[in-house]
Amino acid sequence: MDIHGENSFKTKSYSIAAFTLEKLPHPLQGLPLEKITSIKGIGDAIGKKIQEIIDTGELRLLHEFINRTPPGVIAMLQIKGLGPKKIATIWKEIEIESIGELLYACQENRLLLYKGFGEKTQHNVRDAIEFLLKHQGSHLYAEVEAYTLSLQKKFDTAFPTEKITIAGDFRRQLEIIDKLLFVTTATREAIHAFLEKEGFTPHEQGYKGTEGVLVEMIHTTPEAFPTTLFEHSCSGEFLEAWREKTSAATASPAASPASANPAAHTSEETLFAAAGLPFIPPFLREQRSVLETATLNPGSTGASPFIQPGDIKAIIHSHSTWSDGSNTLEEMAAACIQQGFEYLVISDHSKSAFYANGLKEDRIREQHAKITELNNQLAPFVIFRSIECDILNDGALDYTDDILSTFDLVITSIHSNLKMSEEKAMTRLLKAIENPYTTILGHLTGRLLLSRPGYPVDHKTIIDACVKNKVAIELNAHPRRLDMDWRWIGYALEKGALISIDPDAHSIGGYKDIRYGTLAAQKAGLTPARNLSSFTLEEFKTYLAERKKARGI
Repeated sequence: MDIHGENSFKTKSYSIAAFTLEKLPHPLQGLPLEKITSIKGIGDAIGKKIQEIIDTGELRLLHEFINRTPPGVIAMLQIKGLGPKKIATIWKEIEIESIGELLYACQENRLLLYKGFGEKTQHNVRDAIEFLLKHQGSHLYAEVEAYTLSLQKKFDTAFPTEKITIAGDFRRQLEIIDKLLFVTTATREAIHAFLEKEGFTPHEQGYKGTEGVLVEMIHTTPEAFPTTLFEHSCSGEFLEAWREKTSAATASPAASPASANPAAHTSEETLFAAAGLPFIPPFLREQRSVLETATLNPGSTGASPFIQPGDIKAIIHSHSTWSDGSNTLEEMAAACIQQGFEYLVISDHSKSAFYANGLKEDRIREQHAKITELNNQLAPFVIFRSIECDILNDGALDYTDDILSTFDLVITSIHSNLKMSEEKAMTRLLKAIENPYTTILGHLTGRLLLSRPGYPVDHKTIIDACVKNKVAIELNAHPRRLDMDWRWIGYALEKGALISIDPDAHSIGGYKDIRYGTLAAQKAGLTPARNLSSFTLEEFKTYLAERKKARGI
């Protein structure tokens, strides 16, 4: 009732009644209504509600409120430090409806702009959410990476003569991890004793540690280790295709002894060699088509220069204290230089993003003057003038063409009214893509992993439109976004699209998220040549100039 802004006198009366009932020394079942309402703190109206619970086991009014409240908003009541009134603000003013969205908002400093939320409150809320999410079963890759590598190191130290290797979803670099899977030659008894000593508790599917991550151990023999590791480092689709291919190969009179004997392999590399294929890394072992491509063109898969974090030459898509970032423009640029990046694209929020202190026209002119000043000081390093421009409800951009023309490039994104039909989402996106000033389409679906599914889109139509209008498609590297989904990058590359791995950094620390965007991009086989943020400074300048000429702006 407090979340919905009901009369405070009424909500207080329910609280007093609940407190009174908790202190009663006897149950109320069997008492007539007049006896219940005679209890101090229980009035006639609430007495009838109590009688309803006694008679039916339920309270209809409670269910009415629950039905009017998103489940994620109710879940916020679990967060230490958040009372109903703050939750009401989060839901109705900031338009956040899940715990994951709230965590992302904390990371973007969005709460600080609302009454009742100071820096300390925001920090405490973030810590409480992270603690809560840690114990819910599914985890972002980025959340478990350090823990996984630490556990691997502990295994290596404790079992120096045995083989123990991470496999499963983590080895395949999937964005969401439900459990950590290890393949080992150690005995069940030895592993059990070790994990018990480390504070793990047995679980029906393995073991759970203090971090709340499920760990499963696959035991095998030293001889079968490479094959077992391989089989647990593929998707079901890929493994099925592999078995079809290898069973056909072993049936051939020309088959080698190794291809028919899993125990004959000393490594995954020899397993692939026996099948007449180049080594396919675990992150690519997802779709049947990967294996088919390798079969038709042996050497192509293994030799491709998959993009690496070190291939990223610039920070594209970043926010400073001019909007909702934590660091000044000077600090963002200095960190870029220190970390070896050649240029920075500063893209603070546009004016419709009032919650993020979006830039109105006068502040844009001020920021551009500041960028010019800094570029004179920092040369040859360059800060490019950009904006993360809101795509409005009708697909129009947040500024007139006169203002848009003052930017070196424009990133366009949807941030409002996310609950759309596919038809509505496509109308907004396609109109924005057709705008000649749109250089990069930001986080294509607006999803937040484990928190918000994103609005529905026809990916192929969006990709085709981006190619036609010379718009790069962002792979937003924030580990809670990773949007566009790597599963669509293959189609984008096939159609000639340009991808841009961007950290969407709201602080210097956000630069590190490039790593997670790169790991996702590897799964689609992205190469540096097809990634905008891998362009050198001169290549980037040339790209922008040629694009503007081609679009007539």
